[in-house]
Amino acid sequence: MGSDHYFSASPSSEQNLRRIRVTLAGRNVEVTTAGGVFSPDHVDSGTGVLLANTPPAPPGGDFLDLGCGWGPISLSLAMESPRATVWAVDVNERALDLVRRNAAELGLDNINAVLPDDVPDHVAFRTIRSNPPIRVGKNELHGMLRRWIPRLSERSDAWLVVQRNLGSDSLQRWLAASFEDGYAVSRAATGRGFRVLRVRKHGSTPTGAIELP
Repeated sequence: MGSDHYFSASPSSEQNLRRIRVTLAGRNVEVTTAGGVFSPDHVDSGTGVLLANTPPAPPGGDFLDLGCGWGPISLSLAMESPRATVWAVDVNERALDLVRRNAAELGLDNINAVLPDDVPDHVAFRTIRSNPPIRVGKNELHGMLRRWIPRLSERSDAWLVVQRNLGSDSLQRWLAASFEDGYAVSRAATGRGFRVLRVRKHGSTPTGAIELP
């Protein structure tokens, strides 16, 4: 793709639409992917580790898939929790078009595939699930997480999958230092060279009370 990246807003590479069969939320489905998006030929290993090592999503509420690509996380969440609203967020317009196409083909009307600035400011998330774009660079990645993690609802979690050799341990340390008050950061799972990191936003605790996990 030359200088074209999956985190480009408008990829210049050939679209090259393709159909692939994948298993999402226990269902064998056919989806459309394209060139110029992340992992167009299969569900990538990191996303697979994330999907296999996170608990069932809440039955309802607003969910966030940050850096959604063609939509494996968003589609899975929408199938698991049909009463929820899934916000599939990406800067890549081609990826967002693919999510919309795949959601329509699978009969999922609870996905909003939008640019970051199109998520209403009042929306708070019952869960965040993300295979974040590590290759955008540390400053950009940290800015994304500073923007979105505070939008968790109380007593809710963000789940992030990061490859170990691309800085998962240093990211965990940064998360713990950056979200110290009112949050808990932990490593939830390890598999296939990836870490699943959990960021828990605690609820408000009355003075003198003890908050249970």
